[in-house]
Amino acid sequence: MAVDIKNLNHNQLNDLITKAQSRQHELRKEKVVKLREKVHALIKAEGYSFDDIFGGARGKRRSGGTVPPKYRNPANAEQTWSGRGKRPRWFNEALKAGKKEKDLLI
Repeated sequence: MAVDIKNLNHNQLNDLITKAQSRQHELRKEKVVKLREKVHALIKAEGYSFDDIFGGARGKRRSGGTVPPKYRNPANAEQTWSGRGKRPRWFNEALKAGKKEKDLLI
């Protein structure tokens, strides 16, 4: 299918580009599906599972567990900080007042 793009106006050309990009995206998806099927077939033919080859932790991420506090506000013992992330206001104020980080350690 040959399209003479010199005879297309601006809107027709934009429409053609959009359709071509859409088709290109569809072809890529189809190719990925076929490749995935080939990989799974090869793995199965060798007697392995996908998890054997690529590990079972696929898609798993570390949980954002809690970190124990490392610093405590001497003026208010309920205020603590783990030492990670942005410094709390009370920590910065204590440093400005002349305290050292080691003075605030728990």
